[in-house]
Amino acid sequence: MTEIKLVRGDITRQQADAIVNAANSSLLGGGGVDGAIHRRGGPEILAECRALRASRYGTGLRTGQAVATTAGRLDADHVIHTVGPVWSRQEDRSELLASCYRESLRVAQELGARTVAFPAISTGIYGWPMDDGARIAIRTVRETAAAPVGEVRFVLFDEQAYSEFESALAAQG
Repeated sequence: MTEIKLVRGDITRQQADAIVNAANSSLLGGGGVDGAIHRRGGPEILAECRALRASRYGTGLRTGQAVATTAGRLDADHVIHTVGPVWSRQEDRSELLASCYRESLRVAQELGARTVAFPAISTGIYGWPMDDGARIAIRTVRETAAAPVGEVRFVLFDEQAYSEFESALAAQG
């Protein structure tokens, strides 16, 4: 059974087999978690992302998909890049957000990762409400995680995010 842990902190400072990046579709870095991972991880990550764009992902990575690269200078073996959906009042995109977690875990399992660190995907600049994002993240990881992944760590940047994930974890047993 996969253990779910909550950590308040900086995902770029985590030691894990795989760190999940809330990437944009270009895979070429950006703001928020994406920019922080590229800055701290160094040019090796960007070089592999460019190679992915030149080969399999010429138009970019689609929302809900995931792909892995080196972790560069991060204290991890891999970075798993996933593109979260932008939140919308008019359209339910919950399945796309859940797909980010499922696909990231699928890639982690293929890599043999035992520990995976996730940010709160889509809850920053993409505007997803933190309480709903936490509920979807916890539920999806509970339903999806399997061996060899023994630990999933949600690394939450501030107290509000931590509190929402703590509530979602408690509500889902």
